[in-house]
Amino acid sequence: MAWDEWERLKAKAAAGSSTHMRLNQADGDAGAPGAAPGSYGELKVHNDDLSKVGERAFQLYDRLWNKARVAIPSSDRAAGDLTSQGFALGGGLQHVANRWEEQLRSLMDACAHISNHMRVTKKLHQDDEHFIQRKMSSIDVLDAGFNDRVGEPGKRNPVYGPQPSERKDS
Repeated sequence: MAWDEWERLKAKAAAGSSTHMRLNQADGDAGAPGAAPGSYGELKVHNDDLSKVGERAFQLYDRLWNKARVAIPSSDRAAGDLTSQGFALGGGLQHVANRWEEQLRSLMDACAHISNHMRVTKKLHQDDEHFIQRKMSSIDVLDAGFNDRVGEPGKRNPVYGPQPSERKDS
């Protein structure tokens, strides 16, 4: 039964198609590679989004610097006082204070890294966007200049300027 189906599919394919080339997509497949550029999406990065992420990271860094860092010196003092008075709790408190400081520095470094990265990313994307716009506009002008079919049928391509009979010599 499977062999009959295979033979039927082969015959259908041979009868219904002429020799032609198809490049990595089915006809009308808008999501496939090679489809028209606007039909499957574009890379979009909004500067407002990048700015907000970077700003929030910077705000968190400032809050950690102003509020969370305050606990470190007082914990160190308390741990030293307890240890000098012979309490074993002093060593435990010092260990907690050290770990707090390590974790706080790690978090603050991450916030600074995110904030800086968002600034750099925003700048790079902005520069890339300007570069792409310049390149695409020059390609459009070049394409229009080589394509005599641009404009109304039977009329001269406006990219070439006015026809010699239309020029005004003053």
